[in-house]
Amino acid sequence: MVGYDPKEDGRINSKFEVAVAGSVSGLITRTLISPLDVIKIRFQLQVERLSRSDPNAKYHGILQAGRQILQEEGPTAFWKGHIPAQLLSIGYGTVQVYKTLQDAVVTMYRTEGPLVFYKGLTPTLIAIFPYAGLQFSCYNSLKHVYEWVMPADRKHSENLKNLLCGCGAGVISKTLTYPLDLFKKRLQVGGFEQARAAFGQVRRYRGLLDCTKQVLQEEGAQGFFKGLSPSLLKAAFSTGFVFFWYELVCNFFHCLKRTDSLW
Repeated sequence: MVGYDPKEDGRINSKFEVAVAGSVSGLITRTLISPLDVIKIRFQLQVERLSRSDPNAKYHGILQAGRQILQEEGPTAFWKGHIPAQLLSIGYGTVQVYKTLQDAVVTMYRTEGPLVFYKGLTPTLIAIFPYAGLQFSCYNSLKHVYEWVMPADRKHSENLKNLLCGCGAGVISKTLTYPLDLFKKRLQVGGFEQARAAFGQVRRYRGLLDCTKQVLQEEGAQGFFKGLSPSLLKAAFSTGFVFFWYELVCNFFHCLKRTDSLW
């Protein structure tokens, strides 16, 4: 967990233990929030309005989208792209329209060459630094606010504090950087218009600026925030769970050391 010091609260964890805790927390969290990620990406790629009033809109709400995906594609659809998402989030949007990771890699390479794997890299690089910085900054700030607001006799659980503050940090940082995530997904699926035809209208973008311009002209400023609601739920649960499981594993290692020292 870059930017976070587990020793500040008196725990002593080795670098290896911290690395293991971070990996385990990320693995568990990604598995739990994958369905929200799938729904978010479907919303981001939908050109039509996310509204019941638009007869051409395939999806218009989180629960409706969840039911439709379940009916049409089965429960495993909520974990489409889960393997590459565990390895690296980039490219997740395109893998969802293929049967397997291998199928996606082979088809993408044959049709567009090796550079296809770096589509959407520009908005990714622009967003990753402020997002990570905001996430940890907000997390530490919210922990201080929590300590100030909550009376000492009501601070029953450190895990609850970590979960709540992590959720808040995820919501704030995700909202501020969300448009860049949408641009990334739109650019990543470029060249796969036929595969996405069943989901509604498709668009071609020549780059980040062209994508920004087209979304603004055709979908309005609100188009920059399509899928924000499942994204915020994902960000809240994701960040909260990451810190929750991370702290839990670090505490586990700390308790093991204390137990060993007693013997």
